[in-house]
Formats: sequence, C-alpha cells, structure tokens
Amino acid sequence: MRKLYILLTLLLLSSPAMAANPQVVFETNRGNFIVELYPEKAPKTVANFLAYVNSGFYQDTIFHRVIKRFMIQGGGFNADMTEKETRAPIVNESNNGLTNEVGTIAMARTSDPDSATSQFFINLENNQFLNYQSPDAQLIGYCVFGRVLKGMDVVRDIAATSTANVGPYGDVPRSPIVVHQVKVNKTPL
Repeated sequence: MRKLYILLTLLLLSSPAMAANPQVVFETNRGNFIVELYPEKAPKTVANFLAYVNSGFYQDTIFHRVIKRFMIQGGGFNADMTEKETRAPIVNESNNGLTNEVGTIAMARTSDPDSATSQFFINLENNQFLNYQSPDAQLIGYCVFGRVLKGMDVVRDIAATSTANVGPYGDVPRSPIVVHQVKVNKTPL
C-alpha cells in the first residue's frame, strides 16, 4: 500500500498540472535576463508569446522604445526600424489579477484593446494606470503575463540608455539594444 501511495505521489508531482511555469531567456547585447511566464493567468497571451519565441521571431529585434521610470518596449522592429510582419492580434487578457508592477512583462497594443501581437514591454515602475479597471475599451488596461526572475540589472541598464527621435518614432535608443534571441529556458531557476 505504501508503494502505491509513493507511486501516485510521484505521478501527481510530475504531472503537467504541477509543472513549473515556463521561463524564457532574453539574450541581448546588454546582457541576459530571464522571465517567468504565467499560463494559468494569461493562457492565450503566453501561448502567443511562446509561438513567437519558438519560431525565432524575436531574433535580431530591438528594444525600440525606452522611457526612463516607465518601461522598455521591444518585439516588433529590426535595428533599421523596419517593423516585422506578425501573426493575427490576440484577445486582451488583462482581467487576470496580475498588475503592471516593477519587473512585470505585459503586451503592448494600440488603442484597440484586442490588438496585441508580438510587442511587449517590461515595467520599470508600478504603473497602476495600465492595470485592468473595467471592460470599457478606455479602462481595460494592458495584459501582464510574466515577471523578470533574474537580470533586472540588465533591464535597468537598458532603461538608462540615451534616446532620440528616429523618423516618426520617439524614445528610440541612440545605440541599438539588440535581442540576439529569446529562447525557452531548458534549466529553469
């Protein structure tokens, strides 16, 4: 009977329901950082993000928008500021209980709440005004789907970079901050 109990316990602990949250490694020309994703809170958003990660989409993209004491944004442009072609937009899952706090990653979007595709941002402050308040399009907020686990010093280094206007874009780093790749962390923390 004890062996059966141990076997059942091991099976339960190794089941997908007990699996750790996925983690991804951002490898940049400023250093690396690791982000933990929350598929239970934002399943469609995490699935979308991982589809971009697994396809190699983020390779050689840049952090194209950096605003000190606010956020760093990436996931959509190459170093020459050409926008990459994306998949279809996803539904906004901002009403998931997660908030835009220091170190969280959220989906970037236009004024259309359901327009997020590949772009994301990492919060540098507790940006409460970006949180879900109601289903109203003006108050729906931005979907948080993960958090930086390691390497927040790299994120802060990126945030400290000097910026300028490039064509119609503002807050663009003067020296490109290149994402060499984003990959699933095979040895989670």
